[in-house]
Amino acid sequence: MQPAPGRPTTNLLLFIATLVSVMAVGREMMVGGGHVTPDDATWWSGWPFAVPFLGILVCHEFGHWIAAKLHRVPASLPYFLPVPFVLFGTMGAVITMPERIRSRTALMDIGAAGPLAGMVVAIPTMVIGLQLSTVAPVSTGPYYQEGQSLLYLAIKRLVLGPIPDGYDVHLHPTAFAAWGGFLITMINMLPWGQLDGGHIAYALFGPRQNIYARRVRYALLGLFAYNVAIFAWPMVRQGDELDGMFLFNNTTFWLVWFVITGVMARMSGGADHPPYEDGHLPSGRKLVGAMCLVVFVLLFMPTPLAAY
Repeated sequence: MQPAPGRPTTNLLLFIATLVSVMAVGREMMVGGGHVTPDDATWWSGWPFAVPFLGILVCHEFGHWIAAKLHRVPASLPYFLPVPFVLFGTMGAVITMPERIRSRTALMDIGAAGPLAGMVVAIPTMVIGLQLSTVAPVSTGPYYQEGQSLLYLAIKRLVLGPIPDGYDVHLHPTAFAAWGGFLITMINMLPWGQLDGGHIAYALFGPRQNIYARRVRYALLGLFAYNVAIFAWPMVRQGDELDGMFLFNNTTFWLVWFVITGVMARMSGGADHPPYEDGHLPSGRKLVGAMCLVVFVLLFMPTPLAAY
């Protein structure tokens, strides 16, 4: 069996470029949050965001890679995707596998290993980050509200206690790194196609998952409509003119992912998941799959990010 194609030099250069990009984003967070002055800020000043965020991504991708190696499935090293000046400075990372996964057990292990490994880092990072954060009055000026998942809400309550009305957590960059890890893990765990969640769900449900996956994809349009409703209705009710840019910024996340999944389906030759050959799935792996579905529910954010 031949190894997956690719030169380690490419992986290394992409990782270095991603490190530079994420560190630059982290520097802006440190300056914007008042943790360091613009005069004192250096490129390395962004490490409280960049190091934990990249740590989550590295553990996630190498979770997949190690599981693939254990099952003798050819897999490349992670390809990190730098995108300067966006929210996190990166679109995450991917590994490539030139052959389809033929074992149901391998499909479960490879799909689940990444998200679970990333969460092992993300959860304690969130606890540490919230301890560094402050609870303060909600800003009266423009601000962003990060998505609220059940897991995120629970950790905030445990670490910070009840938050009074009119107050919110002003996230330290380390906490924002963990929240970013939660968001990326949630997206990857969508039970669709060849996303991590698609692998896990197909290992659990078999060919029935292809039907479920179509419903999941069209549910993204339902989430888009939900966000349009919650942001547009208050304006309509008060007789205000609809703010198109405000609605665009706050409602299109799931619409974009509806389009992305469509593009992914075309690029991979169809929306259906490639079948496995070995149909046996041990009870322990079924438990892992059920745990992953629970993690997805705990991480789910109906409105991942909103600008006010």
